[in-house]
Amino acid sequence: MEKPKILVIGSINMDLVTQTKIVPKTGETVLGTSFLTVPGGKGANQAIAAAKLGADVTMLGCIGDDAFGIELKQNLNKQGVTTKFIKTIPNESSGIASITLSEGDNSIIVVPGANNGLSPEMIMEQEHVIAEADIILLQLEVPLESVSISVELAQKHNVPVILNPAPIQELPKELLLAVTYITPNEHEQKSLLSNKELTMEEIDHLKQKCIVTQGEKGIYLYQDGLIPGYKVETIDSTGAGDTFNGALALSLSKGNALKEACHFANAAAALSVTKLGAQSGMPTFEEVELFLGENCS
Repeated sequence: MEKPKILVIGSINMDLVTQTKIVPKTGETVLGTSFLTVPGGKGANQAIAAAKLGADVTMLGCIGDDAFGIELKQNLNKQGVTTKFIKTIPNESSGIASITLSEGDNSIIVVPGANNGLSPEMIMEQEHVIAEADIILLQLEVPLESVSISVELAQKHNVPVILNPAPIQELPKELLLAVTYITPNEHEQKSLLSNKELTMEEIDHLKQKCIVTQGEKGIYLYQDGLIPGYKVETIDSTGAGDTFNGALALSLSKGNALKEACHFANAAAALSVTKLGAQSGMPTFEEVELFLGENCS
């Protein structure tokens, strides 16, 4: 059976993670306990989640002409993601997220870098890739105008689109109404529905597109109510949302009904939190199927 084709358009970052017992005050220097670099970015994370589950995944995004860019592209290749449409932006640094971990909490500074170079023109140049996809997965860590043109081209070629609206921002009404599915958390959904451009009828229509993630509780569908999550021992919840989105795209692109796809994505997300690391904790299709078999009611 041919693998479903998933196109992910989005961010590619290197996460710079520092652990410290003491968060420094302004002008203060403290000693940290550890430091590591970890490939990340919501786009890259979701691409790898879908690839590990067995999809034929193509990534469309930008990296800088630096050492991080080389490593990020190599990592995507290693995980089975097609990277020939990833563009290197000259004289630009790759996107990074500087993460400080202390006493179970974190603070994050994201510098988009080359991610801001993903222009509408670049998207239009790859219209044929959009046309050939079974489903397209988008987030909001690249320029909004590029997200919008991606949705326009997907509509033109009747390709369904999943929009993960994170980090949340005000979105044009036309974009919200054009996407096929939206995967906000509860806070993000509240922000989306408060858009003053929307009529009551359009708000109701938007609610029906929303697949609202609620952490370990599961997800909420407008027509089906709560689809419960799975109780597992949480080791590291980083990347659980990205795993959910990648798994949802995979299951829907196989022709499964939305409710069935949500059960599958819930299981994949649950498995992802039982291991350390965002990408390293993402499960394979066989692992999810086994988990579902052991936990079906």
